[in-house]
Amino acid sequence: MKFQHGVSLNGLLIGGVIFALVALLGMKVLPEWIEYGKIAKVVKATAADPILKDASVAQVREAYSKRADIDVIKSVTAQDLEISKEGNDLVISFAYSKKVPLFGNTSLVFDFEGSSDKK
Repeated sequence: MKFQHGVSLNGLLIGGVIFALVALLGMKVLPEWIEYGKIAKVVKATAADPILKDASVAQVREAYSKRADIDVIKSVTAQDLEISKEGNDLVISFAYSKKVPLFGNTSLVFDFEGSSDKK
């Protein structure tokens, strides 16, 4: 007996559609997660800056703004930050929502939040 091996046309089409949907989702969602990572990195770097330990809130916002401009961060501005001191440590927090349209009237909504707190 001889058996044929391979993928049928239906299997190829279904696999292609699934691959296209996963690729579409990845292309829409991945940039938002990358930007969140950039924001978290900039917030932690700003809070860890020894020059800003005794700085005013305005100076901390300005330092964040300069770093955010370098990394082209648009979702969180300096005014969106919550800045406080815990002991001798500067703590910077942020929270924002991002709506990612997928197709038609279907969207994903992400609620991002983060802090420079080491806890």
